[in-house]
Amino acid sequence: MLRVLTVELRKLNRSLAAALAIAAPGLIAVFTFFNILRGKTAQPWDMWMVSAAGIWAFFMLPMSVTALTALIAHMEHGPRTWDHLRALPLPRWTLYAAKILSVFLVLAAMSVGVFAFTWAAVKLAVVIKPELAPTGVFDASAYLTALGRMYLAATLVVVIQLWIALRWSSFVPGLVVGIGGTFFAVVATAAKVGVFLPWQMPVNMLATEGWRLQTALGLGFGGGLVLLALMLWHLSRREVL
Repeated sequence: MLRVLTVELRKLNRSLAAALAIAAPGLIAVFTFFNILRGKTAQPWDMWMVSAAGIWAFFMLPMSVTALTALIAHMEHGPRTWDHLRALPLPRWTLYAAKILSVFLVLAAMSVGVFAFTWAAVKLAVVIKPELAPTGVFDASAYLTALGRMYLAATLVVVIQLWIALRWSSFVPGLVVGIGGTFFAVVATAAKVGVFLPWQMPVNMLATEGWRLQTALGLGFGGGLVLLALMLWHLSRREVL
């Protein structure tokens, strides 16, 4: 399994995954930077760090997952290398497990990037306008905990998107599902039933109601693990992708 994962990461290193991993949190940081400079008075650290986490969970995370899963699947669909891979003397499930582990590793790096890039954007903006230096305590552990919960709650979305991307050689089905899921998550933000929508589960990690946070986390992570097992079973049984 470790050997298969190593090969998968080498493939990613030659793709645009690194650019995506930098661009998504980088855009949030750029938005934060200019938003601070527009301000007239200093705001607390929570204002900037929690807002950045909200933007990440609300829009950038699900769209990044859509793009990343399509990219990883296309590395095999494009050159049509599935027949070669499936002929190797390896358990078939390891091929797909390595791909989803790759997605989670890149997503983890992006989550840390949201934290680090946003902090850097605030510090840089303060250099230009010292009077806007954030007030209050910079609670790094709380911000990282929130991002960690978002990461776990996104498990279900990651599995859904990768399953679709691997199942169909065209990238269109995955894009349609990803864009559609993000759209309905945005328009159903205030709806109680929205907590059951996979694409809205990460943003519920910022909910003030405990039941929303616990429900979204349990369904997102636990449901994602169950669906992952089904995905590995299903794809391993298929002869053609």
